[in-house]
Amino acid sequence: MIVGLSILGLSRFQFAMTTIYHFFFIPVSIGLALAVAIMETIYAVNKNPLYLKMAKFWGKIFLLSFAVGVVTGIIQEFQFGMNWSNYSRFMGDIFGAPLAIEALLAFFLESTFIGVWMFTWDRFKPGVHALFIWLTWLGSTLSAIWILAANSFMQHPTGFEIDKATGHVRLRSFMDVVANPQLWRAFPHVIFAAVMTGGMIILGMSAFAMLHKRTQQHDGDKAFFTKSIRFGAVVALVGAVFVTYAGDLQTQFIIKDQPMKFAATEAIYEDTKDPAPWAVVSLINENDKTAKSIEIPYMLSLLSYHKASGSVKGMDTVDKELHEQYDAKFGKDMNYYVPVNALFWSFRFMALSAAISGLASILALWFTRKGKGDGTGTLMNYRWLLWIMGACTFVPFIGTTGGWLITELGRYPWIVYGLLTIADGVSPTATVPGLLFTNIVYFLLFLLLGAVMIFYSRRVLYQGPDGEGELPVRQSKAAKAAKAKSTDSAAAGAAASAAIAGKSGAERSVALS
Repeated sequence: MIVGLSILGLSRFQFAMTTIYHFFFIPVSIGLALAVAIMETIYAVNKNPLYLKMAKFWGKIFLLSFAVGVVTGIIQEFQFGMNWSNYSRFMGDIFGAPLAIEALLAFFLESTFIGVWMFTWDRFKPGVHALFIWLTWLGSTLSAIWILAANSFMQHPTGFEIDKATGHVRLRSFMDVVANPQLWRAFPHVIFAAVMTGGMIILGMSAFAMLHKRTQQHDGDKAFFTKSIRFGAVVALVGAVFVTYAGDLQTQFIIKDQPMKFAATEAIYEDTKDPAPWAVVSLINENDKTAKSIEIPYMLSLLSYHKASGSVKGMDTVDKELHEQYDAKFGKDMNYYVPVNALFWSFRFMALSAAISGLASILALWFTRKGKGDGTGTLMNYRWLLWIMGACTFVPFIGTTGGWLITELGRYPWIVYGLLTIADGVSPTATVPGLLFTNIVYFLLFLLLGAVMIFYSRRVLYQGPDGEGELPVRQSKAAKAAKAKSTDSAAAGAAASAAIAGKSGAERSVALS
């Protein structure tokens, strides 16, 4: 289970690295596209120029995220072909239709209208132009559906049959693949996570902008970023509420469909008593298969079954059931225990990220309410609150990464649940030196892309909504001294000019002579 310097270990590491990094930008793109679409629609309806300015400003951040997301997505596709060719051959007939639709319909729709939206601000009526960003968001959302359709088959295979000649899966019913119950539980969870992420990006970056000296000196920028904070808070709060509800629906399905995954998220090795307590924190020893937890009575039964009764099956029991179900079929004694520490803490960080995002949104709305004037002065008086809200920019990324880890690590040892193991999906031509090289190259490339994204996002933010500001630059002591000397000289000159201007004509002649 520990990723080491083996073909399997390095392939798994590369998949995790490329997928996690790619998934940083997908929720941002979907969430910001929706937020910008709403902003521009409000402008089209009530003609408030502030919302047009907001749509253009936050649209820049959306475009940056979209560009980086495309690049990281291409890298992810490369590693599939290079490292997981056995998996690709096994799944090709199933994945062909969903991924073809994703590329030909969803991505083309998204990429076409993002270009039309970006270059036609003054060529169409506001309502028509707003339609372009809505179609861009629709394309992004459709992409998510088809990608999740493929992933949902890996979690819960439906609509297939096994080719007796090759042993590969063959598509039997496309509609069964589309109607996969796993898909329609995962999709709302992902979309509302994206909504929450987009809202928190707007809220958090606006808070950072409010801390900047340029914003404090321009009333127009204060009003702009205060309005952005309120808008982002509403979007993030809606996302936080509904992502929690969607996550509960998905959990109900996982309890029955992947009991090992659910038991690991709660660090349950032995069957619980009835009612089941919930572990707030747990000290887990995966070698001894023990967990010492601080528990809240009844809570796990309430969370799992929505009632104050019911026990939860432990990993030891599930492991025995899986041995009976699959060992004979695959002709080997497999280890069905998943990485418990990773899943336990990923679940808690994921849930905590939604709670923090919701709380930060409520605080932002409270401190910018109408009873406090325009909210600007109140926020400026509470710099600690702005720092907290700014830090919350990064909270959703922790949550989405935690959710991804639960989804993928909780499926171990399967790459396609019950059909193909991770070890059997690796490319036979992959080598350790080749994987080491590509891992290093991809890692450095991701660092570069991350630096570019942060640099340009920061630049857009500190230039302000009118794009006329300057970036804060760290100056040397000599530069600061020269600037101070220049300022003093200018001040002295201004004082002399003022003094001369205040004299009579004769006095002015004497002074100038």
